Amino acid sequence: MDLHFSAEHRAFQEKVRTFVQENLPADIREKVQMGRNIHKDDIHRWQGVLAAQGWLVSAWPKEHGGTGWSLVERHISQEELAFGDAPPISPFGVTMVGPVIYTFGTDAQKKRFLPRIANNQVWWCQGYSEPGAGSDLASLQTKAIRDGDHYVVNGQKTWTSYADLADMIFCLVRTSTEGKIQAGISFLLIDMKSPGIEVQPIQTIDGGTEINSVFFSDVRVPVENLVGEENKGWTYAKFLLGNERGLVANSAAIKRQISRLKDIAGQERAGGRFLIEDPDFRREIAEVEISTTALEYTDLRYLMASAKGQPVGAEVSMLKIRATEIQQRISELLLKAVGNYGNPHLPEALEPGWNEDPVGADYAPALAAEYFNKRKTSIYGGSNEIQRNILAKMVLGL
Repeated sequence: MDLHFSAEHRAFQEKVRTFVQENLPADIREKVQMGRNIHKDDIHRWQGVLAAQGWLVSAWPKEHGGTGWSLVERHISQEELAFGDAPPISPFGVTMVGPVIYTFGTDAQKKRFLPRIANNQVWWCQGYSEPGAGSDLASLQTKAIRDGDHYVVNGQKTWTSYADLADMIFCLVRTSTEGKIQAGISFLLIDMKSPGIEVQPIQTIDGGTEINSVFFSDVRVPVENLVGEENKGWTYAKFLLGNERGLVANSAAIKRQISRLKDIAGQERAGGRFLIEDPDFRREIAEVEISTTALEYTDLRYLMASAKGQPVGAEVSMLKIRATEIQQRISELLLKAVGNYGNPHLPEALEPGWNEDPVGADYAPALAAEYFNKRKTSIYGGSNEIQRNILAKMVLGL
């Protein structure tokens, strides 16, 4: 695979880099650099800037608002956004439900929902997991019963990221109990302001409350919000999960974290010591860099196949497993690098105005929270154990 950029690619790289430097609000950049909490208002502002430029849904087909960028250009843009310290784009509308709608939705659904996503006008969340159906998602029990022109939805979703902030939720619901359990699932788009929806936060180990439980009590959803065919939602769910698992393998963001790790290790310690000069720590950095390069190449091969219209295969499971392992490893090394300056749990350190002098690195107070938060990456999007089962079945035929 040739990763040498042409003159045109380098010109594009400079274009994106200049845009980020000139248009990313300074307060948002500082939050990202320092590991501070990024709130909805921050992401909404930045996504508004990208939407105005026509770059928010850059990977979408041009007829739905995409840029028409090549695979290499998309790769370059991801790297420039990551190294420019831009916050991540909220994926639920742009990367997850948007492609489902333009691939399987009706013309009316495309007209209604896609422009609002592309123009940063609506926030989505994902209603997949349930208390008794996480890794075994096909066992979900949230029911949707047809009643005239509506479905009546009852049940519970859990681990729902940012449900408290969302305008809409794309939801897997059971519309039939006949045949295989996968055959009775449908894909619904539900307004979060609908009567009968209750959101309850779940506190994570790092003190955050970005995940939630969502309760549905006789929630009426118009039949026109059904994506594709009734009882065929499992097909659309697998399509979406393929995109989600590929999204986890963001090699650009991982490489940015490695550069932060090197920055910390390169700072002078007491007695004039530098951690970067320790041969064992240098080896650990080298190992994670090598793993990241292998991940990046595998990710590019997957994207190239996807761009050619080839179906998503087992490679996304490999990407998901390896990327989350690398992310967790980097979070361990970052915490190791700052040592006792990494506070175990101090939520106020993640907000602007934190006044402690963090010797060793400006973002040291945030690294313990990041370490704790990264423990979940090997679980969401389908646990790594389940991904290994998928690989055993699809690749090894076991």
